[in-house]
Amino acid sequence: MLQLLRKIAFPISLIYALVVYVRNFLFDVGFFSSKSYKTPTICVGNLSVGGTGKTPMTEYLLRILSDRKIAVLSRGYKRKSNGFYLGGPESTVLELGDEPYQIHQKFSEVAVAVDANRRNGIEKLQSLVNPEIIVLDDAFQHRKVKPTFSILLTTYQNLYVNDWYLPTGNLRDAKKEAKRADLIIVTKCPESLQEDKKGEIIGKLQPKSHQKVLFASLKYNDFVTDGRQNKIQLSQLKGKQLALVTGIASPEPLVEYLNSQGIGFKHFEFSDHHHFTNKEIEQFEGYEMVLTTEKDFVRLKGRFKNLYYLEITHDLSPTDTEVLKKAVRDLC
Repeated sequence: MLQLLRKIAFPISLIYALVVYVRNFLFDVGFFSSKSYKTPTICVGNLSVGGTGKTPMTEYLLRILSDRKIAVLSRGYKRKSNGFYLGGPESTVLELGDEPYQIHQKFSEVAVAVDANRRNGIEKLQSLVNPEIIVLDDAFQHRKVKPTFSILLTTYQNLYVNDWYLPTGNLRDAKKEAKRADLIIVTKCPESLQEDKKGEIIGKLQPKSHQKVLFASLKYNDFVTDGRQNKIQLSQLKGKQLALVTGIASPEPLVEYLNSQGIGFKHFEFSDHHHFTNKEIEQFEGYEMVLTTEKDFVRLKGRFKNLYYLEITHDLSPTDTEVLKKAVRDLC
């Protein structure tokens, strides 16, 4: 039914594409201005809506730059606070939003702020924190800021060159805007992606002379955790009465991974950034264990017992890792 509705909405997608084209044209000719900043900024983003692994990539960069004074600026989607908000010891997931809060909890030494106005957010961070680098999470389409370095993510299963505009497809920005990226990273690749397949993908993406294309696969921990000291090996989950709860854009890779590990579960799937009601949570309470994603964990934590999450990271080849490390560290 959803696919049928998307096809019916094709005329709307043409109007959307026209609006996107005109907006970008006005930025290109200088009618709308893009502002650069003295503090180096790294933009992590995509051309589509959700599911490319922006938050794990932001965390990957924070690990690379762990010896630097870093700040992260995000929109804070579906947060309850307004304007600029800088995370502190008492901050909640409702004030920061789920993804920024996840980063705030894991990287206590990193200043994490949210602001829909990226210019204002950068200027506030410069004044309050004075970081060496600011990572702009999910900001590729925010052209009022001209980042120092841009990383564009696209998934192996749905390359942006094969996609179409909303609502028929998933594109929220024009394919040609990929030219603004410095690095293009193809995420969620098979673990052993062959060189000829990489070459085929690069041929489809047709990177510009200044661009490099890297490849990343998802790497899962071999244990689940409750966010404290309790860890359970994945092999010990077999045979348990398990509920899998996801409120992310693309749960398919996680579902496939758990199936490949021989773990049985009942999947409760919700929309991205979903705020769970008490009635919904009642559905999970009869299970021996509830497994979720790290992003969903920060919204479900403390609301019932036996809640665990499985952490994921991006995994790049040694060569691609060095390319990424050199590119971002050179900004310092």
